[in-house]
Amino acid sequence: MSKYIITVDAGTTSERAIIFNKQGDIVNVSQREFEQFYPKPGWVEHNPLEIWETQKFTISDVLEKQGASAADIAAIGITNQRETTLVWDKKTGKSIHKAIVWQDRRTADYCEELKDQATMDMIQEKTGLLIDAYFSASKIRWILDHVEGAQERAEAGELAFGTVDSWLLWKLTGGKVHATDVSNASRTMIFNIHTLQWDDELLEIFNIPKAMLPEVKSSSEVYGHTDPELFGGKIPIAGIAGDQQSALFGQMCTEPGMVKNTYGTGCFMVMNTGEKVIKSKHKLLSTIAWQIGDEVNYALEGSIFIGGAIVQFLRDNLHFVDNAPEIEALAKTVEDNGGVYFVPGFVGLGAPHWDQYSTGLMIGLTRGTEKGHIARAALEALALQSMEVIDTMALDSGIEQKELRVDGGASANNLLMQIQSDITGLKIVRPQIVETTAQGAAFLAGLAVGYWESKEEIQSLWAIDKTFEPSGDDVSEVKRNWSRAVDRAKAWVE
Repeated sequence: MSKYIITVDAGTTSERAIIFNKQGDIVNVSQREFEQFYPKPGWVEHNPLEIWETQKFTISDVLEKQGASAADIAAIGITNQRETTLVWDKKTGKSIHKAIVWQDRRTADYCEELKDQATMDMIQEKTGLLIDAYFSASKIRWILDHVEGAQERAEAGELAFGTVDSWLLWKLTGGKVHATDVSNASRTMIFNIHTLQWDDELLEIFNIPKAMLPEVKSSSEVYGHTDPELFGGKIPIAGIAGDQQSALFGQMCTEPGMVKNTYGTGCFMVMNTGEKVIKSKHKLLSTIAWQIGDEVNYALEGSIFIGGAIVQFLRDNLHFVDNAPEIEALAKTVEDNGGVYFVPGFVGLGAPHWDQYSTGLMIGLTRGTEKGHIARAALEALALQSMEVIDTMALDSGIEQKELRVDGGASANNLLMQIQSDITGLKIVRPQIVETTAQGAAFLAGLAVGYWESKEEIQSLWAIDKTFEPSGDDVSEVKRNWSRAVDRAKAWVE
């Protein structure tokens, strides 16, 4: 038996390769950031070649750090920023345009034009999604419209579309495999989550040729092997899941009603709904959690576009702090938010508002406002946005939550976790390994190759680090003022 599993964690701002052992522990990590491009307000792009070169470096680097060879790796799992859209030439393997990132809003007006009631209802019924620039379909349409000859080439079968998982799978296998898994396919707005097929009616609406689409597979199977020239041997690639679904699996939220929240660049709350698709009446998304064998698990999701990126904004744009962890100490210098509220609508507001035309807003500033108040307001914004989603989930599912499992970088912030518990009234549970996004993909890959025998074996590896209980403080005014602030941030862009 090979010693390790590697997870390729293709994030929004960095690529990572993480080695896990049989106990599910992280034994080595390599991480490298890559460049973000903002060609116009609301536009966000990545260089596909840089994504690949950066990821390839981290895999080679982590193997070298661990003193491991390809033969020591039982399998590779892939987890990725979802919805980000790439189109490349099948012969040359070169992209025809920069990747359009999930945060990108350039197709907002196009999406608005699609929003007649019949189309909205049909798309939600088939895909579980709402019409929004967030998803891949309108991004594909934009590339085909704006790159000369792209539509004709796509119809001729010369071009390939993929989310980042497909792109990396293509590159890792030397162009031999063009595939994705159901969890990523379910985020494109052209995939029917009931039939598990690309949907002809949706493809016709967006005028997307079927020939450019990847084959859709389960989340835990061998898709192919790495080109032996890359890492000195063939390694099976055996697990794929979009980052939030992967985190749900890594948190072992395998029973209906279990919920996790990931505090990454955005915040993403996901509830396992088992084999049942729950259609949201309150602007949440119904999505596929994963497929293992023939069993498909579904989920309800609330996507918050700007989560931990609030702290990045305070660090990089306003130079409030030198590094992200300092935000907790700064927020602790004050007893409360001093009346300050921070609505991070930088790229519009996600669930449950879905306002493509909001912007960021800071309100309640007075002569007495200190940096600590703004830091506290920033942390509260993460917790309050998450509260809105969990309240909406309870309405849609009829399941009253008692516990929220948390992960992602900002979950290490104890003050934020206590605020989250106070705001929601829930017990907050942080696992020993908060890198559950990467861990979930490792588990899916390991199951496919027999590295772990069963979900029950994996369940035994999950362990709690710390829990946070509500303090009993009255937070009603904070909630009320938050709602007022959100209303003022909406529909600002004309």
